[in-house]
Amino acid sequence: MRLRPALAAVLVMPALAACTVSADADLGPGVEPEKLATQVSSALEESVGVAPDDVECDDQLDARVDATTRCVLTAGEERYGVTVTATEVSGDTVDFDVQVDDQPMTDGS
Repeated sequence: MRLRPALAAVLVMPALAACTVSADADLGPGVEPEKLATQVSSALEESVGVAPDDVECDDQLDARVDATTRCVLTAGEERYGVTVTATEVSGDTVDFDVQVDDQPMTDGS
């Protein structure tokens, strides 16, 4: 069964990849990169039915509305850029949207 190519095919459909999740931001003014990567992976699995092989976020997501950061997800041989945008901040909770790029990344990007 080839799950990873199926995931890559589904991820090019932006409507299915966009979702909102909450993450506890209790360790500072935003969501730490490791926690953000875990939440993004979980959100994508819930949205498309298959978890990516890996999600890496180099920067935190600041706890302010419209803050953005970029992550990279790996699905089989393909890597996709992911934009994460904070949509609401309430106390120690940050809600955010996850949007996967339409096209896989090319070498050097």
